[in-house]
Amino acid sequence: MRRRLAALAVPVLLVLAGCTATTGPQDAAAGPERGRPTRPSPFADCATLTAPPATPVASGSAGAGDGGGTPGSPAPADDGSRLPELVLSCFTGGSPVALRDIRGPAVINVWASWCPPCRKELPAFQRLSVRAAGQLQVIGVNSRDSRDGAQAIGEDFGIRFPVLFDQGEALQRELRRSAVPLTLLVDAQGRVRHTDTSGALDDARLADLVRRHLGLAVPA
Repeated sequence: MRRRLAALAVPVLLVLAGCTATTGPQDAAAGPERGRPTRPSPFADCATLTAPPATPVASGSAGAGDGGGTPGSPAPADDGSRLPELVLSCFTGGSPVALRDIRGPAVINVWASWCPPCRKELPAFQRLSVRAAGQLQVIGVNSRDSRDGAQAIGEDFGIRFPVLFDQGEALQRELRRSAVPLTLLVDAQGRVRHTDTSGALDDARLADLVRRHLGLAVPA
């Protein structure tokens, strides 16, 4: 009797082992966390980040001679330094993006879902991406965050511009900036013209920064 029960148990164990071996890799491939189904990303893919803008910008219009920001804002990083030599993954997958291959003009916003000022200003960046389409690129860099948290914010606020994923804060370390939100204004030659850490930006302040440091007129 015992031998018969043992013989019957062997096929059952083999079936269970087969299910585990089959479903495990499929679940892992389905999303960033094993066994959890993925939702479509709200963000755009990153294929456009290395393409030039539809409207060319003159090389002398980046606002390099503009001596400081508005009262109360941090001093602009207008020394013409280039973006760090970093390669970050795109939130939607695909090929990683080398920051120095990004075609400016661009406004790069570093944010996290757990940061209240970030959540407050993200809709303004989304509106800027719509108003300035063809003139500049709006790019998000999600830093020290979970994919679920970032995805939820993108869905709740309707964020559609491309987002890079920087879980290890590599960009902030290179820039020697620890606080978020952090916004970089990059000219057509890939030079950082202004670094802003003044807090949550609204539509008017963003339009002013773009005008002063990138030489582009964008309606607020």
